[in-house]
Amino acid sequence: MQLNESEHLLAAFAHFFPGASTVGSYVGGQLVAGDGETVQLHGAASGRPSLAYRDAGAGVVEQAARAAAAAQKQWWALTHAARGRIVFAVGQQIRDHLEPLAQLEAISTGKPIRDCRGEVAKVAEMFEYYAGWCDKFYGDVIPVPTTHLNYTRREPIGTVLQVTPWNAPIFTCGWQVAPAIAMGNAVLLKPSELTPFTSLAVAALAEKAGVPAGLINVLAGYGHTVGQAAIDNPAVKKVVFVGSPATGRKIAEAAARRLLPCVLELGGKSANIVFEDADLKRACLGAQAAIFSSAGQSCVAGSRLLVQRSVYERFVDMLAGGAARIKVGAPLDDATEVGPISNKKQYEHVISMIAEGVKAGAKLATPAQEAGEGFFVRPTVLAHATNEMDVARTEIFGPVVVAIPFDTEEDAVRMANDSDFGLAGAVWTNDIARGHRVASQVNAGTFWINGYKTINVASPFGGYNQSGYGRSSGVEALHEYTQTKSVWVETAAAPAAAFGYV
Repeated sequence: MQLNESEHLLAAFAHFFPGASTVGSYVGGQLVAGDGETVQLHGAASGRPSLAYRDAGAGVVEQAARAAAAAQKQWWALTHAARGRIVFAVGQQIRDHLEPLAQLEAISTGKPIRDCRGEVAKVAEMFEYYAGWCDKFYGDVIPVPTTHLNYTRREPIGTVLQVTPWNAPIFTCGWQVAPAIAMGNAVLLKPSELTPFTSLAVAALAEKAGVPAGLINVLAGYGHTVGQAAIDNPAVKKVVFVGSPATGRKIAEAAARRLLPCVLELGGKSANIVFEDADLKRACLGAQAAIFSSAGQSCVAGSRLLVQRSVYERFVDMLAGGAARIKVGAPLDDATEVGPISNKKQYEHVISMIAEGVKAGAKLATPAQEAGEGFFVRPTVLAHATNEMDVARTEIFGPVVVAIPFDTEEDAVRMANDSDFGLAGAVWTNDIARGHRVASQVNAGTFWINGYKTINVASPFGGYNQSGYGRSSGVEALHEYTQTKSVWVETAAAPAAAFGYV
């Protein structure tokens, strides 16, 4: 018997929560049903209604905050080495459940299963990487000009609220949670209400690895209810947000009312620059991976393609020809290279942006979209665009690339920097000096030379300008998840009295 949309998703979820009849929040080691408004999900590949569940509500947030505070004290009381061994074991649990996690991610997001398998493996790597830092990130002894011994301690912040998006839920879960708990913090994780499933599973697996119940709590529900209640909770000491600039502003404003520090990973409109001396075939493959993989639902997507005018027509033709050969299909099909857009709202945005681009004067170098079942958008090339068009300035977040010609190196750099964003970028050239020059001049937090979209947990990641602030990977993330305490110890046998009488 074939399962319907809801049954299929619930069956995949039941691998981690046997007997679960719906989705709830994971609080203190238990799946807790919400009591708020109904969240109705839809299958990305079909467009049909799928599972529905209740928003957590403020009461569940308060319960999670209490659980986090208690677990964090227990967690911080362990030795650094003991925490490291447990964090490493979380990575092993994820490896042991790679296929069920990948299946759940594919079903709940519409992402191709082959992409999901790769992302789950990267999440395991994240926990393993930060496990190694647990007993290697420490303070200093400072040679102060007095008789004191002055040293610093790196201490956890306490409870951190982390808000993650629908486009890569398990990846961003690991990206945020691993460094936070490695440094001794507890976490309230608020994934998108559309995709809470794999985050819930990771929290349950972490406890199997030895993480105390309540250290990682996952709140299933809306941002304006659950997210706002979490920001307002006194237990929360820092907020980390991954998502759109518009929502990031709201998060930052809400956090500022409590003087909470933030890390914001926001949007991008990254420039992928191709010079005439580049290996055009390699650059073409790189340009396809930059924008069409993950159906373009990536903050670092190379959505602005700047091509030197002398090779522009040839390159765009090559790119459009390659795009036509990319297999668009069902998420669980091993042959699928591009799946559907994850949700209806985003699908409608992508389709409307393509239409606006054509209306503004860009030319479709690929066939027009055809309406059908599900939220599918075929890889799209908008040619003969300018950097002033809205499609070149607004994040589309779909498999749509805007190809813009340029003449000189100076033009390319100027156009790349003529954006509100500054998350990523790339240059393709066989002139290595030019590659380094361009990399140094483009305002972006991540930049590639003769490549695109390579990221690793060991390397810092974050943006410039409207792409946000703070860094959430590499050693830099450990600074974000700790605070420095300066300790002064008087060592003189008879210290001088600075003030007072006896």
